[in-house]
Amino acid sequence: MQLPAASPCQSRPRQVSTGGRCAWTLQRSLPSTTTAQPTSSPDATALAPAHAHATPPQLRIANELTTASAILFDPQHTSRPPPSKLRPTHAGTLSVANRTDSSISVRNLGGGQTAPFAATMDNRRHPSSFQQLEKLGEGTYATVFKGRNRQTGELVALKEIHLDSEEGTPSTAIREISLMKELKHENIVLLHDVIHTENKLMLVFEYMDKDLKKYMDARGDRGALDPPTIKSFMYHLLRGIAFCHENRVLHRDLKPQNLLINTRGVLKLADFGLARAFGIPVNTFSNEVVTLWYRAPDVLLGSRTYSTSIDIWSAGCIMAEMYTGRPLFPGTTNEDQLQKIFRLMGTPSERSWPGISQFPEYKANFPVYATQDLRLILPQIDQVGLSLLNSMLQLRPEMRISASAALNHPWFNDLPQRQQQHAQAMAAAQAQAQQAQMGGYQVPQGAY
Repeated sequence: MQLPAASPCQSRPRQVSTGGRCAWTLQRSLPSTTTAQPTSSPDATALAPAHAHATPPQLRIANELTTASAILFDPQHTSRPPPSKLRPTHAGTLSVANRTDSSISVRNLGGGQTAPFAATMDNRRHPSSFQQLEKLGEGTYATVFKGRNRQTGELVALKEIHLDSEEGTPSTAIREISLMKELKHENIVLLHDVIHTENKLMLVFEYMDKDLKKYMDARGDRGALDPPTIKSFMYHLLRGIAFCHENRVLHRDLKPQNLLINTRGVLKLADFGLARAFGIPVNTFSNEVVTLWYRAPDVLLGSRTYSTSIDIWSAGCIMAEMYTGRPLFPGTTNEDQLQKIFRLMGTPSERSWPGISQFPEYKANFPVYATQDLRLILPQIDQVGLSLLNSMLQLRPEMRISASAALNHPWFNDLPQRQQQHAQAMAAAQAQAQQAQMGGYQVPQGAY
């Protein structure tokens, strides 16, 4: 498995105050553990405006992510100064008031504020509890190893975060931990454990066989995959994206290297180092996100008010790449990337994309290209699949299909997983209706 190493992030953390202070209370299930357990899983509901007076349930994760000041500090959202830098000796000190108490605070990872995670304090908590088998990858902030739990023999992926003497714990690592402790889904890679020592932070993930890029190189025809496999992987990808978006989280760095596949053929999203909560209070982010080849045109044009549509564009690029084995838009610079997109999708104008001329990177002298038929470069794709792909690769972000709508696209109708899940949902609804009728009470509104 190639678990992506943490990448540098240019976005600054922001601070949101709750009740005049910043705090994050973490749960542990056993007296001898410090594994952070999510208090409850939010319902998967449609995205709602973020300016409502009462905080709806689906905003729980987003609200909690912005509670720890050093995680997502942004001066546009607060006038309070950013936390001062701390040296590694202060990064992640466990503060346990009572060994039998149910809460454990992990302080100082984010500059003195309570950070949104805790390490597992059981007999696996020390790094020596895991045997390093081989190096899988290395990045600016982390090195990833294939490992084995010495006690259980379970294969894991060990992501060791380097703690800089000046900067302390990278914000990408803190952000990834906070998100992955909350986002529990079968199409999102599972974070088992977080182990902290004085000079090292180690994340213990479930072991995945390889990433999508390596899978394509190893099993595909010159990198291209067969249509049934593409359909299955796209369904998994969109399910993971939909779960993130329902919980108001943008991944912002979707690419084949960040999609992991296990031996059962299940695809899962990984590397949430660039992910962000959105909608609180405004959607204004950095445009330095997403690997260039998978970056949406609105981001390339300098937009800082993007939302879920940037992940959908990336998913469309990945879908096309699985058909050909080659990146759809392999640009070398920001401007070259836009040129490659316009050459295939057509050059937008104020008429086709109102407001485009207001973007910082817009140029009035962009070469004018006509829209091309995607079937010319994707001859293997069927008409229904092409319809889905076109709906994801819309230049205007508001025209792109949502992840939840994409999951209901007719292209997936013949997918066994989709049919099985639909049958299970229908059976559950029918059973609930029968129980309500026999019990003489009304089915709660929204039960279906």
